[in-house]
Amino acid sequence: MNFPLITDPFFYTFAIPAVLLMGISKSGFGAGFGSLAVPMMALAVTVPQAAAILMPILLLIDILGMAAFRKDFDMRLVKFLLPFGLLGTLVGTLLFSIMQPKVVAGIVGVFTLLFLAQRLAFPPKPDSPPPPRWLGALLGVTSGFTSFISHAGGPPLSAYVIPLRLSPVTFTATMAFFFFVINLSKWIPYAWLGLLDMRNMATSLVLLPLAPLGVWIGVRLARRIDPVLFYRILYVGMFLTGIKLLWDAFR
Repeated sequence: MNFPLITDPFFYTFAIPAVLLMGISKSGFGAGFGSLAVPMMALAVTVPQAAAILMPILLLIDILGMAAFRKDFDMRLVKFLLPFGLLGTLVGTLLFSIMQPKVVAGIVGVFTLLFLAQRLAFPPKPDSPPPPRWLGALLGVTSGFTSFISHAGGPPLSAYVIPLRLSPVTFTATMAFFFFVINLSKWIPYAWLGLLDMRNMATSLVLLPLAPLGVWIGVRLARRIDPVLFYRILYVGMFLTGIKLLWDAFR
């Protein structure tokens, strides 16, 4: 009997950098680049399979990130956003079987690029008011939904949290705690949908050692980087994510 593991070198050509990028992003830039992981792996496998393989890796990255930033997150912001994020995962569960991944990719890509265009055309002023809470609720639901479908919850949530002008460490820590709970909530629905099979889980175990390395790099970047440079890099990550998701939607 063959061991249930993906052995195609073509797959690992994309999976290895995807896991490293996700670890660096989620622990250093609050998921700015992390949404690229599934689209990268989807060059070799289907989007649902890529999302399933990343589930255990995401859990380890989240745990390591929480340990590193356990004193830095904004608890009030997390408590506000989490119920809406969990509602989004419920919507994702109900629509997963009928919603094509490329449609979700297109929606997230367009939304991400529109947000960046708005920030470029109307740059925020130091005395600009924070975004309204209703927008945070809407983007929280959107983030939970896109996170469930393709682990692409970072761009919608960033669109609400970035204008709050948190410090790089607080931003990253808050995003880490939010997505730890969101990703934890996806395990039972993923199992119910039949995505957590032995082949995907065995492949995850092979890639798992790369997660701590990515987190280690990301944590050190977050604690040393200048805030202005931090947000510029975050914008670049969101731009690349938006372009890649649109490419996946229309190719």
